[in-house]
This record gives sequence, C-alpha cells and structure tokens, in this order.
Amino acid sequence: MQKFVEQSLSAVLADQAHLFGERNFLEFECQPQFGEENQGVQGAFRLSLSYRAFNDQVNRACHYLESLGLKQGDVYNLHLPNCPAFMILWFAGIRLGAVVMPTNVLGSKGEMLYLLEHSGSVISFTTAPYQDMLSQCADELESLRRVVCCDPYTHSPDAHAFECQLSDFSQEAYLCPAQPRDLAAIMYTSGTTSRPKGVMVTHANYIKAGQTVADATGLTREDRQFVVLPLFHGNAQYYSTMSALLTGASIALMDRFSASQYFDKCIEYQCTVASLFAAPMRMILAQTENEKHKDNQLRLVIYAQNLTPEQMQNWQRRFDAPLCQLWGMTETMGPPLMNPLEGERRNWTVGLPSGDYDVRLVNHTGEPVDTGVEGEIVVKGVPGKTIMAGYYKNDQATRETIRKNWLYTGDRAVQDKQGYFRFVDRIKDMIKRSGENVSAGEVESVILQHSAVFECAVIGMPDALRDEKIVAVVVLDHNAQATEGEIIEFCKHKLASFKVPQQVVFEKTLPKTSVGKIQKHLVKKLVTLE
Repeated sequence: MQKFVEQSLSAVLADQAHLFGERNFLEFECQPQFGEENQGVQGAFRLSLSYRAFNDQVNRACHYLESLGLKQGDVYNLHLPNCPAFMILWFAGIRLGAVVMPTNVLGSKGEMLYLLEHSGSVISFTTAPYQDMLSQCADELESLRRVVCCDPYTHSPDAHAFECQLSDFSQEAYLCPAQPRDLAAIMYTSGTTSRPKGVMVTHANYIKAGQTVADATGLTREDRQFVVLPLFHGNAQYYSTMSALLTGASIALMDRFSASQYFDKCIEYQCTVASLFAAPMRMILAQTENEKHKDNQLRLVIYAQNLTPEQMQNWQRRFDAPLCQLWGMTETMGPPLMNPLEGERRNWTVGLPSGDYDVRLVNHTGEPVDTGVEGEIVVKGVPGKTIMAGYYKNDQATRETIRKNWLYTGDRAVQDKQGYFRFVDRIKDMIKRSGENVSAGEVESVILQHSAVFECAVIGMPDALRDEKIVAVVVLDHNAQATEGEIIEFCKHKLASFKVPQQVVFEKTLPKTSVGKIQKHLVKKLVTLE
C-alpha cells in the first residue's frame, strides 16, 4: 500500500481518483422501508460511483458549499443517514477546508441543540423527516445560519435527488487549502454516562486511522468493505471508509443495519471484509439459520465488545467468517490493540499492539503494572497525528486525558505472559461493594453464559450498608424463561460471593447508543431498588 505522509485527506482522494480512475469505489443500496412495498415502491435504490466519479462529485459539492457561504474553518453539520450525500458532503467540506460535525439522526432536539451550539455549526444538512426539528434549533441558535434539506437518495429516477442537483455545478478541481494537521472533523463521543465531548480529528488523523486498519487487516484493492454501521460514527469512517480509500478497495454501503438481511447483502455485493460490534452480531445470530449464508466471501470480520465463547463458536459454525476482536476509541483513531491477522488469534482478548502504537497498563499513579495485574490502558501518540488533537473547547478534559503524549483511556485491561490484552471494564463501570472493587463486565460475561439470556447490563446502585448494590438488568432470548432466583443461583456457581448480583431486573430491551453500546446511565433509571 502506498504510504500517505503529510498530505491532506483531500489530496489523498485526488491522488487515488487519478490512480484508480474508473475502478469502483462506492456501491450504495437503500432498501425500501417496512410497508413501502405496498405503497407502490418498487425494489431498492442503488448507486455506483467509481473513484473518478466520486472525486468529480466532491468537486461539484465544493462549489455548491461555497455558494452557500461555507468557507475554510467553518463547522457544518451532517444530520443524515447512510447515503452517498453524506459521503460526498463529508469529503467536499473537508476539501473546502471546513470542519464536519456528523450527528445521529435519532438525536433529540435537546441533544442537537447542545451539539450544534457547542460546535458552532453554521449549516446543517438533513432530510425531510428531521428538517422541522433542526429549523427549530436554528431559531434558537445564533450560529446556525441555515438548514438545508437534501434528498440523499430516491426510489424514482425522475425525482431531484441531491446527487442530481450537483450537476448544476462545475466539476473543476477544487484545491484544498487545509494542511495535514488542520482540523477536519469534530466527532462527539457517545455520551453513555455524561455530556458528549467533541474529539478533534485532523486530516493526518484520518490517514493514520486508515493506514493502521489497512495494514492490520492486509487490505488490498481487491477487497470490498461491507459498511452497515452509521457513517456519523468513527468505526465506519476510520476503519472502513479510510482503509478502503487508502488501498484502492471498494465499499458496499447499506443505508442501515438489518440483521435479517446482513448476510444476504454481504453475499450479493461480494464483500470480503466487515466491521461490527457485539450487539448487532448477537442480533444476526438470533436470526433463523440459513445454510446459504456460508457462501459468503468474508475473509475477516473485525469487531469490538465481547462475545461469549458459545456465540463465537456459533458464528464460525453458521457463517464460516473469521473473527478478529480489537479495541479502539474515537480518541485513538486506529485500533491500538488487535488480534493478529497472521499468528494465533485469541478472540477472547483484544489482541496485541497494532501498527506502531505503544500501549501500556498503568495504576492510579501512572506507573506501569506487572503482567497479570489489571491497569488502565494508556496509548502513546502524537496529538493531531496518531491520536486525537484534543477535545473541542474543553482544555481541562484534554489535559486530563492526554498527559505527556500518553492518552489515558479510562478502560481497564490485563496483559498475559504472551502479551495479549484482555479487556476488563470501563473504570467508571467498577462497582464498589463492601470495600471490594467488582467489574461489571466480569459479572455480565457470566450472566451472558446463561442459556436464557440474550443480553444484560450490570450496574451499581446506592446501598447504605455496602456502598453499592449489584443489580443485573437482563433481556431474555425470544420465548426463553428464567427467574431472578435462577439467574442469581447461576452466578453463585461461577463468581465469588461478593460479586453475585443482589437483584435481577428483567426488561424487553436495553437503551443503547447508535453502535450498540449500552447506556448505563439510562439503565439505572429502569431500576427500582427493592
């Protein structure tokens, strides 16, 4: 793979468009929504763009954005589902020297008001279902000058989709004024426990992320990335899109994740590499078995967040799609830890240091811990190049997180004698029980082994006598049954007595972020203490 050193992301795209020309870059499919088949909608909408065609559309979009008054240094918001318009506006704004701030289309008005105001976004691009809400935000914010509704795709070739509107603008090359270390994006964290923080991503950061994943997965121009996770999230941007762009590979982009259609579409588009999280993988495993799904061409599925040994075995048996667990954060750009492509793959761990990342485990004073001892994961890097530049408008959080070029992640792990890291938990997910520290993740991993359990979240709730009470909030498998007593008894046989939950609450679903992370601050609101 060509190494892109000290270039802007815009220059990388231009170089790849010149090198690969008519080679396919993007395949997009928008499935009919439920019920549309009965409303005259015929089939799915599809769009295919070569490297050259995509770059031409980005140039047109640059002139379009310029006509709207967007300029270098401005922040603009993409409140769009997965679609070509998102891809084009993302790269066009960056080529213009502006800063993209993508958001979850399921975000509430309150959430959007905070993100738009904090980022200082001047324009928001969205679709009809969200236009009114964003227009209300614009009425309350001085910085947000306009809300632009762009139909990102259409089932009718006669409709004026966003891509068609760009034909009114020149495809003349637009030279990016930004430098490699200039800000390209503000990626707000999920906010599972508090207000989201804006991770500052530079052009160099994007390239670092793509090169790390491409190298670690052995990606080549013959590969096709299967992208079903939301584009506003770091996973789809860093791991899938960037790695494909840097290697000349292609992308099959779906408008949304569908557990029932996942392997059908993966096979149809001849995808070879995919990226997922544990939650959607469990949804896929919950589907009816289909022998045809083994006919996929996937040579690697990288994923984050633990699966049980049984789930990993069932995945391999049903799909024959090799798994590779990794660990990374929005702040780290690429994944600093990953199971090796060649050599022993221990998917009950998050693997070994990848690329040129320096990863250590430290105690509360910042001193390295011994092998086999739990510690906080810290990652050494260069801010704005190999790790995030910092948190937007939050110098205090930046100083607390990046210390002498070491990024303190807030995640705990333990390293074995062979160098593999096993993820333990978020530091904030440690429960204090009668003076003992209990990992919520450890308790969750045991409960997930119960045959009736689909997923669970373990939380600490106030307890006057023992600091915190361990509560398990459990979602059962479809048609499965279990009682609170059965779950507690199951844990007693596998956990030390002080780690066994004192209460089990059953729910139909758990509140999650867009990529399947359980939002424990919302889970706590579901619990009434006994």
